[in-house]
Amino acid sequence: MTRACIFDLDGTLADTLESMASVANELMTELGLKEMPVDNFRYYCGEGADMLVSRCLKDAGDPNLVHYEEARRIYRERFDADPLYKVRIYQGIPELLQKLKEINIKLAVCSNKPHSAAVKVVQALFGDTFDYVIGQREQIRRKPAPDAPLKAAEVFGVCPDECLYIGDTGTDMQTGNAAKMHTIGVLWGFRDRKELLENGAERIVEQPLEILEIYEEYKNKNDKVNCKRS
Repeated sequence: MTRACIFDLDGTLADTLESMASVANELMTELGLKEMPVDNFRYYCGEGADMLVSRCLKDAGDPNLVHYEEARRIYRERFDADPLYKVRIYQGIPELLQKLKEINIKLAVCSNKPHSAAVKVVQALFGDTFDYVIGQREQIRRKPAPDAPLKAAEVFGVCPDECLYIGDTGTDMQTGNAAKMHTIGVLWGFRDRKELLENGAERIVEQPLEILEIYEEYKNKNDKVNCKRS
């Protein structure tokens, strides 16, 4: 039985590609490095802001990461100051979330964004739609470690196999599988079907409302529950 849906943020709920690229490229220019194509950020992102900055710096002309500490600090500061810059919600997501709320499914966001930025973005884009938001912070290892989704399940008082874990990257699929959740890969985000399947996606969807169909399939499924609910 499905009792919760846990979503990645970037590339799953919201298109943040232009946002990440604009902030990073502005920073690269200030550091005397070259700007990178927007499409490159599909692969720079997914494992947290620090990893994005590191990958971007190497490709922009700083292979030894001489500017890393300065760049990561400024990148975080600018996103924290304006986390909604050039961010938009994917078509079909508001309708999906509304229908899930109507059937009393618990909703969470697990992001590798810094926690404060993740909370700000989700609150600004979706108001009080989500019951729980968790970003990168101390004592919660970044994805693909399962810490964040397992924390969400604990907060909700549900078992991992009662959760759908939804994301757009191989890292997300690894995360959901490590947490022993049902994984759904989405194709409207930053990565392709091949990456999602290679990293263990249980199901693949092309449109947000297809997730409701998967919920219907799972809702009465009697999985063997190996945890104690809170």
